Amino acid sequence: MNNLIFVNKEYFWLLLILIPMIFWYIFKKRNSQATITFSDTKNLIEGKNNIKRYLRHIIFILRISVISLLIIILARPQSINKQQEEQTEGIDIVIALDISGSMLAQDFKPNRLEASKDVAIEFISGRPLDEIGLIIFSGESYTQCPLTTDHVRLKNLFEEVKQGIIEDGTAIGVGLANAVNRLKDSKAVSKVVILLTDGVSNVGEIAPLTAADLAAKYGVRVYTIGVGKNGYAPYPVQTIFGTQIQQVKVEIDEKTLRKIAEKTDGQYFRATNNNKLKEIYQEIDKLEKSKIQIKKYSIPKEEYWIFALIAGILLILEITLKLTVFRNIP
Repeated sequence: MNNLIFVNKEYFWLLLILIPMIFWYIFKKRNSQATITFSDTKNLIEGKNNIKRYLRHIIFILRISVISLLIIILARPQSINKQQEEQTEGIDIVIALDISGSMLAQDFKPNRLEASKDVAIEFISGRPLDEIGLIIFSGESYTQCPLTTDHVRLKNLFEEVKQGIIEDGTAIGVGLANAVNRLKDSKAVSKVVILLTDGVSNVGEIAPLTAADLAAKYGVRVYTIGVGKNGYAPYPVQTIFGTQIQQVKVEIDEKTLRKIAEKTDGQYFRATNNNKLKEIYQEIDKLEKSKIQIKKYSIPKEEYWIFALIAGILLILEITLKLTVFRNIP
């Protein structure tokens, strides 16, 4: 039993009842001398120092031992392993994901949005100890999931993200500011935003570089990812003949994304296909390996059974001795 503790220590006050029991036992023994008439005192003289008369006290010793053990059981003994400390990796991360209409372009498989979701979910699986959150943005921004270590729930919320659930547009500044707001009160050593977009900021009350200044103020590092091939990309367009794939021009404000990264001590990446996007997340994973100290404790284990076993053995021994070796003859 390692590091034995007692949950209900107040029960140890019951041990005080042993004091009057001991005094009563001593008083009783002194005043319980029997008077018997013998015709010959020879046997009494020979048995004067008989050890058996002293061993009779063992009955009382066993009794108070059993009572003591029962009180210990009431105090609910538990054991825990020693505290273990280890170094592990952990940071707070918010993924800010662009879900504007252009994210349906099919230069990624099946499209930019679904590819971004799949790679992000894989990234989350590789960081089980991190608190990770999800911000989505297009014409406005919305917190899909606050910082959490419940990654199962986070992945489910990722799966629910669809284009069109909020107003269309590309409000990069608002999306970044929302992400920073989620991290500004974090106590983590490292606070990170992964900002993924495929366009140019065209709406929103907060300019992207203003949001970058805000991130720098709160010590939030921003990794920006521009998604899409250079030139043109296939895009599904609704026509009177149904959905048709047309080539549309790719426009990414790389200059602004680079400045955001520079202002916050982050990096800018350009993803042109699924594999490249996966490699970018792997690179970010390597860059963000801040070490924090965590403490682990084992679950307390109930240890009453060992005291109950000893109490049972002592009780049986007391009864056996009382009925055999130290039996009183009427």
